[in-house]
Order: sequence, then structure tokens, then C-alpha cells
Amino acid sequence: MQVNPTAHPAGKYFTPARFGLLLALLVGAAYAQVFAGLETFVARDFGFFAYPLAHFQQACFHQGELPFWNPYNNCGVPFLAQWNTMPLYPPALFYLAFPLHWSLSVFSLLHLWWAGLGMYFLARRWTGNPIAATVAGTAFAFNGFTLNLLMWPSHIATFSWLPWVLWAVEMGWREGGRKLALAALVGALQMLAGGPETILFTWLILSGLWLMEMVAGTTPRWALVGRFPAMVALVFCLSAPQLLPFLDLVAHAQREAGYTDLRWSMPASGLANFLVPLAFGNTAVEGIFFQKGQYWTSSYYLGLATLWLAALGLLVGRGQPVMRRRIWFLASLALIGLLCAWGENTPFYPLLRRVVPQLSFITYPIKFILLVIVALPLLAAYAMTELTTTSRQFWRVGAALLAAVVAVGIWAQTAPMAGADLPALRLNILLRLVFGVLAGIVLWRWRRTQNTHPKTHPYLPWILITVVWLDVLTQGPAQNPSVPPEVFAPNLIRKKLAQVPQPELGGSRAMLSPYAALTLTHFGAQSPQDNLLAKRMGYCANINLLDGVPKVDGFFSLSPHEFDILLGTLYAFTNANWSHLIDFMGVSQATAPGELLKWSPRNTYLPLVTAGQKPVFMSDGDVISNFGHNNFDGAHFVFLPTNAAALVTVTNASEARILSQKFGTQTVNIEAEATLTSPALVVIAQTYYHHWHAQVDGREAPLLRANYAFQAVQIPPGRHTILLYYRDGGFQVGIILMIVALVNVGFILVRKNPGSGT
Repeated sequence: MQVNPTAHPAGKYFTPARFGLLLALLVGAAYAQVFAGLETFVARDFGFFAYPLAHFQQACFHQGELPFWNPYNNCGVPFLAQWNTMPLYPPALFYLAFPLHWSLSVFSLLHLWWAGLGMYFLARRWTGNPIAATVAGTAFAFNGFTLNLLMWPSHIATFSWLPWVLWAVEMGWREGGRKLALAALVGALQMLAGGPETILFTWLILSGLWLMEMVAGTTPRWALVGRFPAMVALVFCLSAPQLLPFLDLVAHAQREAGYTDLRWSMPASGLANFLVPLAFGNTAVEGIFFQKGQYWTSSYYLGLATLWLAALGLLVGRGQPVMRRRIWFLASLALIGLLCAWGENTPFYPLLRRVVPQLSFITYPIKFILLVIVALPLLAAYAMTELTTTSRQFWRVGAALLAAVVAVGIWAQTAPMAGADLPALRLNILLRLVFGVLAGIVLWRWRRTQNTHPKTHPYLPWILITVVWLDVLTQGPAQNPSVPPEVFAPNLIRKKLAQVPQPELGGSRAMLSPYAALTLTHFGAQSPQDNLLAKRMGYCANINLLDGVPKVDGFFSLSPHEFDILLGTLYAFTNANWSHLIDFMGVSQATAPGELLKWSPRNTYLPLVTAGQKPVFMSDGDVISNFGHNNFDGAHFVFLPTNAAALVTVTNASEARILSQKFGTQTVNIEAEATLTSPALVVIAQTYYHHWHAQVDGREAPLLRANYAFQAVQIPPGRHTILLYYRDGGFQVGIILMIVALVNVGFILVRKNPGSGT
């Protein structure tokens, strides 16, 4: 739609540059202490997942390495292939180059700004009204769901590109040429940011819009058929260095159809959060409000002004076929998002998962609420363009919303959840009513100025934006509390614990007991700072990376299939005797039985590289059984799969020794000697993954899967140099595809007549 900034005199004030500045001021005002470097985000996954991974990535960056492998968690686990670690996302250079305690939080906030600006451009293109676009951009950046995403740099980055991808790809299939190349670049940037569900939703929305345009015939169908697949292909190729390793890891990891359940669905009372954000929950964990039974997002409150306008948006556009089609599409999108987010609370999503089993790869149905967060600001933008056509419905919708707030408030107070803060709830209800009334007054005045006094009250849009912003900021306790950055100081816990022996890379590992791992995962102190320090003391999740302490477990979306089964068995069957397996894994420090933060040394652990074991060939199931019954001596025996017998000439124990070993992030250098005339096996207590390769004296040698989930290599008699190295063939193929795609994009951009082709 043609942009018409003169549709109302105030429209000239809401240019892209001015809105960008306004949004920057709003973000800066909301998080001034973070921008100033006085405090940093800390709560939940930011503290024990995102920050430690960024710390590890930054260390690799300073060493001039790409982080293909993380040797500190899960006895080693793929890093680049995880995708949500953002190793190839170009804007990640921001937090890699600057001090992490400041730059990672600011990285998330810059993407919050980018999200709002992208929605502004998309809404302006769809409505032609810069004031409506400003309202949509503000609502998209400032709502409970988007603010919740700040704790995941990868998620907020991916989400921030969503409106930009919709904006650019739609232009690409309509105009072709340079717009097609722009869409490919924008789509690739979102793809490299690494939020799989958001990326999936983005392209499902685009597919719906594309099909709708195909049916309507507003764009030549030959162009749509050619350009959309071309953009998809270019995006894939530009992102191939990231996507191919990820898809390969998925094929060799623990997730499969049926992997996830329906936990953390939106509660049956979840609609109340759209009206009274403190209804039906408490602030027991880090002072952050959560609904009962749903802990993925702390809120999805959009503000009453946005809801009011979105409801009115359903009523506008009569006589404008393109607008009506989009409005119905957005309404359908929001409805589907709600039904899926309810998960097990309605039959819709369980039935859909049976029809499309691949949906079970998506953890937590509440994530589908994203579709609502995308749809409602755009519906609100449509309402802003035609408020004068909703005179009869305007106050009816507003009265219904305010009445619903009161009804939810009464319901939440008469049937409070355990731990509910009723005084805070009452204040919350009052504030919602105040902001709802203010929004109604401003919108009513705005409707009148559009027809009767078009040159008066140009300040009303500014007031409306302020109301939207304040309504969301005052919805409850801080969703992303911040603390002084000292809590993330490297080696803070290593120095405090002063463990002897000290777990070191290539030396030994730490291990939480099943009790400590489970308790720390669910532990939540009221103070975010104390909560993080407690998790640091227990090396919870991935926070051990801040102290450079290797450990047995970790917190990753994907891990190699065999190791995941082994780790799950180790932690699930606590009555089994796993001591010999734990010795083999090099565990020198473990949390004491029944203790949460008390560590005890173990003096029976083996070095991470051993040699001379007798091979025992057996099935994987028998290996696990022997581990559980403690029928295993890692110093003298090594279990190998039956299909490895053809690769091994060793038949018995050998006299062999390890002379030296050095572990890097993606290499292991070993000097070993087989002292008799027969060959020997060298066993490495590092997770087996098929992208690890072995060389003996510079010649390629088979790398065996040993002891179910670890590594071994055979050496001939004598002294030898062994090199284990990580090489991802998918990444190398991806680089070639990316270069080819970049050449094609460059060719499109420099053509003399870029709009003439696909």
C-alpha cells in the first residue's frame, strides 16, 4: 500500500528515522542501568545458559577459532551445530568484541529495538499509515512476550528479524530483482540467529501470505511461482554453513518424533494474562511472576490499548478486499496460535500433533503464542487507519475489555493461587483500568480529530504510545531483573572452592549427583543474584564454563544420541552402581550424597586417556547393563560394538602407556607407546561424534566408538603420535553453497535492469 504521511497532519512526525529515535529512547529509558554498564541481566536461562555459552564463544574468538566443539560439558558436545549458540550470526561480533558483562545484555536490547523498527516498516507497508505503524512497532517491541525473550539472545535476535523477513520477502515476490536479493540476505540473517521455532513460524506465515496472493491474483502468478522458491533456495544456501551441521546433528541426536510432551502449555485460565498480568500465579522464583504450570514465558501481556485496537481491527476494511483478506488471515493466525498454545487444555493441538508428528520436535506449546504477538499489533495498525468507521463499536469494545478486567480481577481474588500477592494483584487491576481508560480517551479524541479538527491535537499519538509503553512496563515485577556484573566474574567459584584435585580440561571432570542436578535445576531463590551464585557454586547447567571446569552433564537442546542415552540412564537409575563408569569418565570431584553445594574429591578416577585395554565386543544394550551392574573396569577392558571387530586386530590386553596428552577445544594430541610386539588400543573418555577423526603418525586411522559413547583408536607397536581433530564436512559444503549464493545475490544487485527477472 502507498505510504501517505499526510493522511493526518501528525503523520509527518512519524518518519522511520523519528520512530527509530523514539523507540531507542523508550528502550533506553526502560533499561538505563543496563546501557550504562551498571547492571546486567541475570535471571533464568540468561544466567546459566546464554551468558556462559557467549563466554565460551568469546574465548574461542580471541583464540582465532570457530567454536565447533565444547569440551567442557557432556564430556564434549557439538557447539556450532546447536544453531541457537549463534556462532555464525554476524551481529554476534558485537558481544564478542566488547566486554561481555555489558555487551550481551545490550545485544538483546538492540534487537528489541530492531524488532519494533521492523514491525513499523511492515505495518507501514500494509496500512500506508505511519502513525498506525508507530503504534504497531511500539506494541510489538513492548509486550510481555517480547520482553521475556530478552533472556535468550538467540531468541530475541531471531524474533526481531521476523517482521523484517515478512516485509522483505513480500517485496521480493512482488518486485523481484534487487528486492529478491534483499529478501534473501534478510532471511539468511534471521536463519543464522538460530531460533528454530520462530524461523518455522516466520516461513509458515509467509507461505500463508503467498498462497493467499496466489489465489487473489494480485501479483502475476508466474512471478510468485518463480520468485518465492528462489528466495527460499537463496536463504538456505546463504545459511548452509549453519544449517547443514545442525541438520546433521538432529539426525544423530536424541530428538525424534514424539520426543516432547505437552508440558508448559498455556493454562486453561491463560487468557487472563492478556487482561490482568498478575492473575493466577506467584513470584516465588527470582521475584518474576509466572502463571501456575507455565514457566517458559513470564508474560504475554500486550496492553489494553493494543487489545482494544486489535478487536476494532477485525471490523474495518469493508469495501477493501486486500485489507479484509489480510485481516482475516491475521485473525486466523491469532486463533490458531491460541489453540496451539493451550496444548493439552483443548483437543486441537494434540490432534494436530497426530496429523503432523513433526510438531513434537517443538518443546512447550506456549511458544505458539508468538503467532498472537505478531497478529495483534498488525490488527491494531489497521484499526488506527480507520477508527472513524468504528463509531458504534468503539465504546462497546472498550467497555467489554474493562468489564473483563474487573471480572478476571474478582475471579483471581476469590480463587487465588498458592503464594499469590493479593495486594499487588489489586494494584495491578487498578493500573490496568487506569491505562485502559486513558487509552480509550486518547483514541476517542484521535477519532474526532481525523474528521472534525484534522489540524488539532497532533500530540495525541505521542500520548498513546506512552500509554502503551507504560502499561506494559507496569504489568508486574521486572521480567528481566538486572544485578551488578560482578556475579559473572570468570573463575570466581574456582578460586572460592579451591578444589583438590582441580578439574581441568584434559585432566578430570566434576559431576553433580542426580539429587543435586535435579534440585539445582528447579532451585529458585527470591534474589536473582543469590540464585545465580548458588547455581555457580553447584556448576549448574552450563555455568561451569565461566570457571573453565569440565563436567559430565550440561544444558543443550541437542546432544549425540548415544551419550544422551548414557547420561539419561546414569541420572535416572540412581540405585545402580555406576562408580566404575564414573571413574572412567574422569570424575575427580562430585557433590556429596544428599548435599546440594558441597563437593567431595574422588581418588579412584582414571586419566581421560588410557591405553592397553582388552577389547570386549558386545551389543549396546549389554554395555549399558554391564555399566549398571558395575561389571566394568575401564583401566583393563573396553567395550566395543560388534561391528567394530573387523577394524580391530587387538585381541587381549597390551602393555601400553600414555606419554603425554593435550586437549584443545577441537583437537586432542596424544603421545602413546605400545611396548610389546602387538598393537594396542588407546581409549579417550570424550564423547563420540562422527565428525571427530583420528590420525596416527599423520595417517588417517579409524576412530572407534568405545564404551558405548566414547572414543578409541588402535595403534601399532612402538611409540606414536595420535591426533584427534574435529572436521565438519557439512560446514565445508555449506561454505561452498554460501559462496555460490553470494555470487548470485551480487549478480542480482549489480544488474542494470534488476526488476525484470526473478
